[in-house]
Amino acid sequence: MKITKKTIIAAVAATSLTIGAIPAYAATPAKTVKAPTAQQQKDSKVVTYAKSLIGTPYKKDGTTKKGFDASGYVQHVYAKFNVQVPRTIKDIYKPGKNVKKPQQGDLVFFDTKNKKPREANFVGIYIGNDEFIAVTVNKGVSTQSLKADYWKKAFLGAQKAPTTPIKKAPVKKK
Repeated sequence: MKITKKTIIAAVAATSLTIGAIPAYAATPAKTVKAPTAQQQKDSKVVTYAKSLIGTPYKKDGTTKKGFDASGYVQHVYAKFNVQVPRTIKDIYKPGKNVKKPQQGDLVFFDTKNKKPREANFVGIYIGNDEFIAVTVNKGVSTQSLKADYWKKAFLGAQKAPTTPIKKAPVKKK
């Protein structure tokens, strides 16, 4: 029997695993983990900030931490990251790029009035695991499940997270 360096290393590793000198996970090859993209990192920050506002009450036409309506909330969250979002749900829905599988930070749209033709009248921010965060009249800023019958029936679709930077007003020179 020919003993090679590879055979000796395998025998030492097996013996070490058996006696517990090396944890079992150390003997398995490491998985390659891709670093999150800049967009994914931004999305995570968006979701973290969006969640920090849970409990903020609903306020008709609200756009501040004192109270939000659905579009005012989305607009406020993205403004924190210098991203411009239109004020109304219809205007937010128009230019978006539809996606089949939303990612964290993408927008989810609903027709809660069930009119024909269907049109977007409610928006939330997708946070993963079939959940989104939005402002409802009864609960204010709260998490919701896309699997709930109410939201399943009203669901129109998802769109990529907005990315248009907020334009700063030019500084007037005196």
